[in-house]
Amino acid sequence: MISDADGSSRIILSEPTGSTAEVHLFGGQVTSWKNGQREELLYMSSKSVRKPPKGMRGGIPMCFPQIGNLGLLEQHGFARNRLWSVDKDPSPLPPASNQSTVDLISKSTEEDLKTWPHRFELRLRISITAGKLTLVPRVRNVDSKAFSFMFALRNYFSVSDISEVRVEGLETLDYLDNLQQGDRYTEQADAITFDGEIDRVYLSTPTKIAIIDHEKKRTIVLRKEGMVDAAVWNPWDKKAKALPDIGDEDYKTMLCVDSAAIETQIVLKPFEEWKGRQELSTVSSSYCSGQLDPRKVLHGLR
Repeated sequence: MISDADGSSRIILSEPTGSTAEVHLFGGQVTSWKNGQREELLYMSSKSVRKPPKGMRGGIPMCFPQIGNLGLLEQHGFARNRLWSVDKDPSPLPPASNQSTVDLISKSTEEDLKTWPHRFELRLRISITAGKLTLVPRVRNVDSKAFSFMFALRNYFSVSDISEVRVEGLETLDYLDNLQQGDRYTEQADAITFDGEIDRVYLSTPTKIAIIDHEKKRTIVLRKEGMVDAAVWNPWDKKAKALPDIGDEDYKTMLCVDSAAIETQIVLKPFEEWKGRQELSTVSSSYCSGQLDPRKVLHGLR
C-alpha cells in the first residue's frame, strides 16, 4: 500500500513478465495498466479531481447504482466517489494469495441511504497476469427488500489517434444515442470509427469486443459476463473543452468502451448477490497489412 501526499492510498499489482496495475482506494478504481514493455494502456486525465463528489476522470471507474443523472444521486452513482477498503474475506472467492490480485469492498453508509434507500455491499477483485487485466465486480443485497440497479465498468483506453481506431463486434446492433435524447437506432457500419463526438449505449452485445489501434499495431480485446450492454464515448473537441477535468486535446488519445447493464436493470432479491466479470487482454496486430484480421481476434481467440 502506498500513501500519497494528498492523503490517498493506492496498491500496485505486478506479475513476473513486468506488467503492472495501479489501484486507488478512492473509488476502488484502476488508474493504470501497463504491459511488459511499460506502455500505458489506460487514459488518465492530468486534470482529474480526486475529491468527492467528483470521481477521478480516467482509468476504470465503477458506475453504481445508476448511469447518468437521475434523481438525487450524483452522476453515475456513488461507488466511484467513496473510499473503499481492502476486503479480507472475499468469500466465496478464495483469498488473494499473491501480489497480482487485490480484493476491495465498499458498504452502504447512512448517508447513502438518504438518497438510495437500499443496503448493499460492493466487492471488486482486480487481478493481473501477462497481457491481461481481470475485474470481478459483485453486488450483494443485504436489505430485507429487493432492489434494482444499473452498473458499468467505464474503461478509459489510451489510444494513439482516435481517428485511426476501430471498434468491432457491435455492428448490426441496436443502440441508444445520448446525443439524440436517447433515441434508438441500428448500427449500419461494419465497424465503429470516429470523426466526431459519440455517446451511445449498444444493447444486447456479444461477450467479446475488439478495440483496434492501427497506429500502435495493437488490439485490446474486451470480454465480459453479466453486463449485456456496451457504452462507447468520446467527447471530441467542443465537449473536451467544456469539461473541466479533461485536457482540451485529450479526446484525440482516449476512448471509452464500457461493460454495462443499463437498458435492463439488474434485480436482486434480499441477500442475493450478482457477479460480473470483465477481462481485458492485448494482442499485437497489424490490421493494415493484413497480418491479423480483427475478426479472428473476436471469434478465434481463446
